[in-house]
Amino acid sequence: MSHALQRLMRERLDREGWSYGEVARRGGVPRSTVHHLATSERLVRMPQPTTLEGLARGLELSLDAVRRAAAESCGIHLYAADPAAEGGAPSADPEVDVLIASLHRLSMDDRRHVAALVESLLGRAARPAPSTGSRRDTEAPETAE
Repeated sequence: MSHALQRLMRERLDREGWSYGEVARRGGVPRSTVHHLATSERLVRMPQPTTLEGLARGLELSLDAVRRAAAESCGIHLYAADPAAEGGAPSADPEVDVLIASLHRLSMDDRRHVAALVESLLGRAARPAPSTGSRRDTEAPETAE
C-alpha cells in the first residue's frame, strides 16, 4: 500500500518521465533521500523542512502540496489557518502547523509537559539576557588551598 507522498511523487515522476536522480539534482537533495521517500512502505516522521523544499523544487510542485502529502503519510493532519484556504494558500509557518497537528497524538500528560516546556521557553525569552561582563566575572570563585 502506498502513502500520500509516495503517490504524489510516483504520479509526477510517471507524468514527466523523470528519474529519482533528476528530481534530486534539480531539488538539491540526495538521490537516496528521493528514492527513500518514493519507495518506503511508510514514513515514521516528517522529513526536514529543507528536504521538503528541495523535493518540491525537484518535482516542480508547491511546497504546501509536498508538505501536506508528507504530513498525511506520517498520520498528521495539517489544518489550514483559513478553512476556505484548505488546499489553497500555504501557511505562514509550516513548522507551527506540524507541531499543532501533532499535539492530538500526545497523551494528556505529555501535552501538559509540552505546555510547561513552551511556557518555560517563553519565560526565558522574556527575561533579560545575563550580563556579558569580563571572563573573570563568569569564572568560578577561587578557593584558598
